[in-house]
Amino acid sequence: MNLLEKLFEGALWNSRFVILAAVIGSLLAGFAIFYMATVDVAYLFEHALHYADSSMTAEARKVLHDSTVSHIVEVVDGYLLATVMLIFSLGLYELFISDIDQAHGSKASSKILVINNLDDLKSRLAKVILMILIVTLFENALNMHLSTPLDLVYLGASIALVALALYLTHASEQGTDDAAADDEKAPEKHGH
Repeated sequence: MNLLEKLFEGALWNSRFVILAAVIGSLLAGFAIFYMATVDVAYLFEHALHYADSSMTAEARKVLHDSTVSHIVEVVDGYLLATVMLIFSLGLYELFISDIDQAHGSKASSKILVINNLDDLKSRLAKVILMILIVTLFENALNMHLSTPLDLVYLGASIALVALALYLTHASEQGTDDAAADDEKAPEKHGH
């Protein structure tokens, strides 16, 4: 019975490698989005070069300006989404397969890529997704036509909610940092 238990537990433990499909798929999707956003940047510069054309009317220049700003926001959105996929891929790998030694050993590595538990992964993803939502709101606000005073109230309310979301995100980060600092100081207090 002991041999059967060892075989079953070994198979159960090694089943975590199925996560590699999600890791590789997320990484490839992130690379695809990085590629598309970079191609969008190339086309953006191609169109922006026409902005200095002296034969362009003021109205056409305004349209080009507005569309360029809108495209820049779309590019930022694309890069943020690609970043979500990269963080998700690295986080899944660290949680289920193995630590990434280069990320932990490098002073230049970003703390956002070091994932210690599922809550770390969720909080990092939530922050980037919040930024994507903010950028999307900004993009829609650029194209919004304010025809009634109520539209202006809705725009102001959405900006206030974004500010509240950022404040709450920062406050939760501050609380986590304070708790970590208290945990580090606790052994010192016991030592004296």
